[in-house]
Amino acid sequence: MSNNRKSWETFEAMRAAAQSGDAQAQCYMGVCCQNGQGVQQDYQEAVKWFRKAADQNDPVAQCYLGVCYLSGVGVPQELSEAARWLREAAEQGDPAAQFNLGTLYETGQGVPLNYADALKWYRESAQRGYPAAQFNLGVFYESGQVVDQNYREAAKWYLAAAEQELAPAQCNLGLCYQTGRGVEKNPAEAMRWFLKAARQGDKTAQHNLGIHFAQMEATETAARQAQEQNPQDNGAQ
Repeated sequence: MSNNRKSWETFEAMRAAAQSGDAQAQCYMGVCCQNGQGVQQDYQEAVKWFRKAADQNDPVAQCYLGVCYLSGVGVPQELSEAARWLREAAEQGDPAAQFNLGTLYETGQGVPLNYADALKWYRESAQRGYPAAQFNLGVFYESGQVVDQNYREAAKWYLAAAEQELAPAQCNLGLCYQTGRGVEKNPAEAMRWFLKAARQGDKTAQHNLGIHFAQMEATETAARQAQEQNPQDNGAQ
């Protein structure tokens, strides 16, 4: 839902628009107060502006307000209220809200535990290009939870998220190439994705790389020892 958002040339112009009731400007004021951009950081003030915009049905502000209730930042944590605002935004097509609402259904926070609804919202978000939702959708397909197990579909969604530099997706895509699940087995491609994820600090990818290099070293050592024990294999007559 970041498309067609307004912009202002100066912070003061944006603040004036917010004070005059412009919902998008109010949402931006909330972001500024939350991050301390142009104003002193104030989480409660951020919530005030998010609420003003959310009450005018601004989906981005509704998502921010939902996340505030989810995390207890600027307001007491209240999961049912988080779910209410995230749903308002999700139903308007906000991908971040759709993802967060999916996580609530997957974990049963603020809503009844429901994997089918989690999958539904992850898919909505993933189709709008949200990388974390693409990754979670891939996990559903790989595990066969709610949907039929489909490694090819899992790899497709991992790739979509991996190309947006999401480290866990890069790691899982590497595993797909390593095992040949959903893609043609390709050790070099597996290492390429593991390396990308490892450079971002992904522990599983770092572990997989360590195993790979240890195996390479063991293979090279065994080959060298075999040559030393059988020098005739080096071409001696």
